[in-house]
Amino acid sequence: MISRITYLLCLCLCFTLANSAFSSEPYTAALQNDLIDVWLGTGNGKVSKGIYHCTLNTVSGKLSDPTVVAEMSGPGFLAMHPKLPVMYAVGGINGEASVAAFSIEGTLRKAALKFMNSLPIGDGGAAHVSVDKTGHTLLTAQYGGGSTGVFSLNTDGSLKARTQLIEHEGGSRAVPGRQDSSHAHWTGFSPDNQYAFVPDLGLDKVVIYKADALNSDLQPHGFGQVAAGGGPRHMKFHNNGKWIYVLHELDLKVTLFDYDSANGTMSARQTIETVPAAELKKEQFKSCSEIRVHPNGRFVYAANRGHDTVTAFSVDQQTGELTLIERENVRGATPRNFSIDPTGKWLLAAGQDSHTLACFAIDQQTGELTYNRSVVFAPACICVLFGHE
Repeated sequence: MISRITYLLCLCLCFTLANSAFSSEPYTAALQNDLIDVWLGTGNGKVSKGIYHCTLNTVSGKLSDPTVVAEMSGPGFLAMHPKLPVMYAVGGINGEASVAAFSIEGTLRKAALKFMNSLPIGDGGAAHVSVDKTGHTLLTAQYGGGSTGVFSLNTDGSLKARTQLIEHEGGSRAVPGRQDSSHAHWTGFSPDNQYAFVPDLGLDKVVIYKADALNSDLQPHGFGQVAAGGGPRHMKFHNNGKWIYVLHELDLKVTLFDYDSANGTMSARQTIETVPAAELKKEQFKSCSEIRVHPNGRFVYAANRGHDTVTAFSVDQQTGELTLIERENVRGATPRNFSIDPTGKWLLAAGQDSHTLACFAIDQQTGELTYNRSVVFAPACICVLFGHE
């Protein structure tokens, strides 16, 4: 028979363990491995103050409240160095359109960014930024200036120099006022790092460059053509490197291209709408914004502003062609950007005008999205970046 004191001690221990199991504290030591960094780029406005950070619990899909980690004017788009804890942002530095480098410091719950340096872009503000797979070259796309900026990087990830500013010429003029001139909108590299791609909304083309990443040099190589008035905005390679999905901002469609890696060429094969024209008749504003390929390669997602939805497509694994799955409301206004976490379980949709970041569970078999009721305040969020990107 145990003593009364021993019994009381055991009872207290059981109560303590039970209480801790139901604690309102969102993150425990055992849960740290289930958290992932989420970095948020924001627009230049009265609400946002710069770059924000929060965490995603990859088990529950719950988001922590975003906090400011670097003050900067309109750090709209962000990119990660592929090998170093360094982040890049395009925005305003002392009133000048620039690209900035930040070292990532702290922990998940107390993440911080330390300013390293910045360089002026020289052709107005950038709409996008990316880094090649070796970490030698950074690219920016200037929507207003219609150009591609090329920057070399130092070994510590800081910005070294702008090596090129390539002006795009012309405009398709298919949509008056939107395509009278060039509007470069996105930059990125082929899986083998041999070519760079710049979708240009004003040209109705994806401009292709032969890339020498080691020397931060691009040379014209050709282009991929979308239908007149499409307005290519963003693009993504499929996981197999054989297919490219180009999102049309203006006519809310996606074009599938077959990609020839040996020659660095792309050929259009399928174009599919993200939202039927009939559903857009009452919208005062309508525009596609972002496209993503699921980590398992079976699904593609595209965001629709105005309609305020994310369209889910299934991918034919033999042809790459897309078939509609569903359209899911983003529980916010103006989804300018969204991203999928590295596990492929969660999609985070940013509402630029609603100042929200909402989480959706992804069905791994069907690709369908389910809102999990986790939504946080994210001021004028226009870029969602996970630590792996």
